[in-house]
Amino acid sequence: MPDPLAGMPPRFLRTPEAARFLGLSGRTLEKHRTYGTGPTYRKIGGRVVYALEDLQSWAERGAKTSTSDPGHGDVLPAKRHAAVSPAYAPRATR
Repeated sequence: MPDPLAGMPPRFLRTPEAARFLGLSGRTLEKHRTYGTGPTYRKIGGRVVYALEDLQSWAERGAKTSTSDPGHGDVLPAKRHAAVSPAYAPRATR
């Protein structure tokens, strides 16, 4: 069956929708944004939006098969971290 969204532009979610998609509170997602530990987001006209694929890839970084599995990466908690890995480095602003 063909994908009904094929050829359509990516769907963007506002913070409350994105938080529900991830199973987080809106406040937790806001904290992730503040500390640079969350998914990639975009500012459009002063509004923060998240692409579905960015939310999915961020959540996928935390995928593990067991408690001893190092996985592909880490999804850090929404708090200030002393040493932030390059994947979580603050983005340059224009």
